Amino acid sequence: MAEKAYLILEDGETFPGLGFGYPGDSLGEVVFNTSMSGYQEVLTDPSYNGQIITMTYPMIGNYGVNAEDAESEKVQVAGFVVKEYSKHFSNFRAEYSLDDYLARAKVPGIEGVDTRKLTRHIRDKGAMRAGIFKDPDGALKKVKAHPKMEGLDLASRVTCTKSYTFGEEKPGAYTIGVFDFGVKTNILRLLKDEGFNIRVYPGNSSLKDALKDGVHGIFLSNGPGDPDAIKYAPGLVKDIAKEGIPCFGICLGHQLLGLGLGGSTYKLKFGHRGANQPVKNMDTDRVEITSQNHGFAVDYESLRDNSDIEITHLNLNDNTVEGLRHRKLPIFSVQYHPEASPGPHDSRYLFSKFFKIVHDNQ
Repeated sequence: MAEKAYLILEDGETFPGLGFGYPGDSLGEVVFNTSMSGYQEVLTDPSYNGQIITMTYPMIGNYGVNAEDAESEKVQVAGFVVKEYSKHFSNFRAEYSLDDYLARAKVPGIEGVDTRKLTRHIRDKGAMRAGIFKDPDGALKKVKAHPKMEGLDLASRVTCTKSYTFGEEKPGAYTIGVFDFGVKTNILRLLKDEGFNIRVYPGNSSLKDALKDGVHGIFLSNGPGDPDAIKYAPGLVKDIAKEGIPCFGICLGHQLLGLGLGGSTYKLKFGHRGANQPVKNMDTDRVEITSQNHGFAVDYESLRDNSDIEITHLNLNDNTVEGLRHRKLPIFSVQYHPEASPGPHDSRYLFSKFFKIVHDNQ
């Protein structure tokens, strides 16, 4: 029999429900994701570290969990909120239930929550600190004592501790140095599929660490937290620009490029998290449906007067910056996730674009 649980937000709003997964308490920033599937990829995405994820799709867990779909080595979220947890799962690839998966990871879940009401509340009031609790007494005080997302360098929690090679190396292939701020496995897979050799480095590594290994290009990965709190990253970007080496950034990597190239970032009210965000490619005027997961954005105004930087993509929901490139250097980035796991494949051409840039600059 499931026990009562409570989701308590920092403004005092309380959502009762029933606990599943790990029977404990948890604190984080509560946000929502509008994807209809891909909950395992969401749970294991390092960009969600420190966050309590609300799924807007009403039934979650119906196809179970398997080892192949994980985007990292563990569940990264602080907590999981759903309208209805499907206790029975059915899929030929399933290995165990979502309940077991969260319990093994010691991550609490809560079901029976009015997720429509919760999502509207977050849209109106903004993403905020929250907690999942078994006992609501004294819980609000704990929530308010928890650090806010602004100013948090969470990339240091999820980056690798030492460099490593991803997959088998192909003789003669170009080598990409991936700076890991919380990289998703599917990004590494698609870079590998494009024909690159992949060498992954801790996020706080220097460019010299990668150059001494003979890399032909640099990739700046996705990741969690406030980009402005990663104090070592602007120096890395300036070194990349000075060296003139090809560079591609995704999500947090895009924000770090924006900062290193003279721009600024800011926190969005409730962020973009889902698999249906419309983005306009300013070069082609085509609209791509994209997968996104971010709570911060590059400030358009901060780059408006920079003649070296061109905005390449815009979000059609709120006109936020979704892509940029350097006019003189082989450097570009996008805010969204072209590897789309979960999500549409409209933007996977960007990996081929990166390969061509690397090839043309050797």
